[in-house]
Amino acid sequence: MVQRKKDGVRDAILEAAFRLFSEQGYNDTSIPAIAREAGISTANIYVYFQSKLAILFQLYSPWLMSRLDKLERSQRRIKDPRERLRRLLLALWRDLPKENNGFTNNVMQAVSSGSGDYSPELRQRFQQRVAGWIQECLGTPLQVADMLAGVVLMAFDGFAMNVRSAHSEPCNDEIARLFSQLMLCAAAPPEPKG
Repeated sequence: MVQRKKDGVRDAILEAAFRLFSEQGYNDTSIPAIAREAGISTANIYVYFQSKLAILFQLYSPWLMSRLDKLERSQRRIKDPRERLRRLLLALWRDLPKENNGFTNNVMQAVSSGSGDYSPELRQRFQQRVAGWIQECLGTPLQVADMLAGVVLMAFDGFAMNVRSAHSEPCNDEIARLFSQLMLCAAAPPEPKG
């Protein structure tokens, strides 16, 4: 018998999953727990989603994009490229990893555990946006900005992984300032040899 999708059930699944992922993390949240929290059967979840990873990315993609949109608006208000770059790093390395009790950490758990079919599409869109902001700050070719964005996102992953650790070292202003200065120096044209 084919089950029919009902209005509200999908939303209940997503709301329950978001609560559990935010409170317990991806690894400690099970499909049966999401079903209990949503008030439905475990089998009913699979009518709406193929896997726990699919649920996570259904939540994470709009969550991340809304935060990147907000970050872009705040970046536009900062005229000084050095300050804009420093604030970008703080947002990516300190603020975003901490939001919603370290919600980004769920993606790190899911990807590092090798659960399900991971598509790099969201990561690529994230890197493209960061590369564009870096290019605006540094005035470098997009290819260079993209390489730098890749490094920035690797650091983002590390800060996101550590956000729930009792012994983590969160990003601070000094780290953001130092790395932005390094990026500015690396992007500066070489001085002519005299």
